[in-house]
Amino acid sequence: MNKLRVAAYCRVSTNHEEQESSLETQISYYGKLISEYTDWQLVKIYAERASGTQIKKRPEFMKMIIDCQRGKIDIILTKSMSRFGRNTLDTLKTLYQLLNLGVKVYFVKENLNNYNKEMRTMMVICAGFAQEESKNMSDNIKWGIRERMREGKVCLNCTRFLGYDKDENGKLVVVESEAVIVRKIFELYLNGFGVRKIKKYLEENGIKTVTGKDVWSTSTIDRILSNEKYVGDVLMQKSFTEDFLTGKRKKNEGELEMYFIENDHEAIISRELFACVQTRKIKHD
Repeated sequence: MNKLRVAAYCRVSTNHEEQESSLETQISYYGKLISEYTDWQLVKIYAERASGTQIKKRPEFMKMIIDCQRGKIDIILTKSMSRFGRNTLDTLKTLYQLLNLGVKVYFVKENLNNYNKEMRTMMVICAGFAQEESKNMSDNIKWGIRERMREGKVCLNCTRFLGYDKDENGKLVVVESEAVIVRKIFELYLNGFGVRKIKKYLEENGIKTVTGKDVWSTSTIDRILSNEKYVGDVLMQKSFTEDFLTGKRKKNEGELEMYFIENDHEAIISRELFACVQTRKIKHD
């Protein structure tokens, strides 16, 4: 008899120590479990640290699905529905896709599998609970962030941007080698350069973006010219996550309260220069 080709999927959502231990425990458990069945053959244990709401942002999960499509897997073992996915629609679509490929998916915690017809209704309910749990977690995180904003504590959704980095306390600190580029962009703009001409100047002079790219986007340059952080201020919640499942962000046009903190950190651009640039932008936009 040909052995059944068995894989396992393990996932944790953060790098916290207790979750790191959980991931290692899951990997060890499935490796041992699969080895105990003489008619099973281990294909691979797919393990990762990733959010469960978007399948496309889970590279190991995607590799596993591709391997199923290539006919390499007969059975997938996973801890629970919430480990497999928190988006009800994506989860159910994937389960039925695997069903059509002849791949069985077993959820150990709920004692469910996608082949049992009587269990499919229960699977829909469990997937719905997993999605609701994810939404509640997202709402709680947002509430905590907005409370800190109300208390005047700076909350930035970016790790770094041109001209600044963060210290160990999350405070913005100037990166002088990049601050020179910021000042040059403001200087060029006041000297009559538009964003396209600035883009051309930066690229022709071999000046790289904050991520090390050779090509600049005009929208990035335009945002730099409008960013209040370069004068030491912070305006929080200029945008927000509109849908926790897609992670899509939307410009805040009055839907949510904004929070302004003046003189939060060291400035790169003087207030006078910044004001002149904003006046010019209004005239030319």
